[in-house]
Amino acid sequence: IVTVYYCKKFHLLYNYLMDQITLAAKQVQQLLNDPTDGHGFDHVERVRKIALQIAEQEGGDRQIIELAVLLHDVDDYKIFGQASADNLTNAKRILSQAKITTSIRHSVLDIISHMGYSKYLKGIRPQTLEGQIVSDADMCDAIGTQGILRTHAFTLSQGHAFFNPAIAPRRHDLSPEQYQVGAEHAVQHFFDKLLLIPNLMLTPTGQQIAQKRQQIMIDFLTNLFEETDSEIWQKHLREFIKSKSL
Repeated sequence: IVTVYYCKKFHLLYNYLMDQITLAAKQVQQLLNDPTDGHGFDHVERVRKIALQIAEQEGGDRQIIELAVLLHDVDDYKIFGQASADNLTNAKRILSQAKITTSIRHSVLDIISHMGYSKYLKGIRPQTLEGQIVSDADMCDAIGTQGILRTHAFTLSQGHAFFNPAIAPRRHDLSPEQYQVGAEHAVQHFFDKLLLIPNLMLTPTGQQIAQKRQQIMIDFLTNLFEETDSEIWQKHLREFIKSKSL
């Protein structure tokens, strides 16, 4: 009887937690309803899949991981503005409406506030295992085949060129302010951020995934520069790989 009682309690708790996540997911889907800019709900679903894949090997609290994944882009400065990003306006509202407990809410908000490449440039990184898993999963979706497609989609949505071989590569490391301004064309963004991502992984499993995806991008750029007869960029890629030990 005692065993049956605790089994029922466990299932009730599990269903309650799943209902909270489902409610949060529906609200996120309404906010991130544009799949053409690379930051739609399809991105969130891929990050969730990668995060759970990493968590299988590394551990971590699944509810915190899933909620942080769901909410990690709902206040993205590129979509919702800097004020929303600074205050985590949408994330706080969704967590409150989903009736997430105070302790979990704090854990999720802490993860979101420590994620992102612009935060990394400021020396801010997730400290908890759950935060490291979500950060790694998000960065992994920015690279590889899917990352190339996302970069292309976002670039076109902003009305910018994907590649302009007439513009010489820039060679300096970026400040957080320079990174937020963005590159003149998307291929420069590969060198500013995307190719560097495997070196930023915080979990062993995340690093394995990222290294495989990094090679996909190197192969893509190699062929792109050959097909467009871009000798300057070919040389830049070779020097970049050597200098960064990719």
